[in-house]
This record gives sequence, C-alpha cells and structure tokens, in this order.
Amino acid sequence: MASPEDYKNLINEIVAKQILILGPDIVLMKAKNVSGLRLSDRGEVLELQGDPQEILQKLIDEYVTLSGQIVKNILSPVFAKYPDIKINVT
Repeated sequence: MASPEDYKNLINEIVAKQILILGPDIVLMKAKNVSGLRLSDRGEVLELQGDPQEILQKLIDEYVTLSGQIVKNILSPVFAKYPDIKINVT
C-alpha cells in the first residue's frame, strides 16, 4: 500500500517533469485547480488535504486535458516507479 509520502514524491516528480516541458507558470496554474493540493512556488508539495489518490488523479486529469498524449508518454516511466499507486491516464 502506498504511503502519503509516496503520493507526495510522485506528485513532485509529475510537476517537475511538466515544468520542464510546459514551464512553471502553466503547470502551477493548472495545479491550483486541484482542491486539496498546495504547492510551493517551485512546484513542491507543501500539503495534501483529503484523499491523496483523488488529488493525484485530479492533477493528472488537469495535465492530460492540457497536453494529452504528451503527458502519458512522458510520465509513464514515473508512474512505473510507484506500482502501488493506481493511476488512470485517459
């Protein structure tokens, strides 16, 4: 079973990858749409309030709507590092 720290680490990696591709402004703006997620100005998780699985899924959904298949291709190796966390990337 994944720990809250696993979720924080995964979200940190997702945000970092997205910043490299899209830049911090867009990435952080989209992350602000996710209720329960609070990031630093550098994109690091400060707080998760609520179900971390739900927060993670909402964040992924935000990025997928922004850049679709690119997100899926780039983040697949990151997701593979966290097999205990179930992710739906559609």
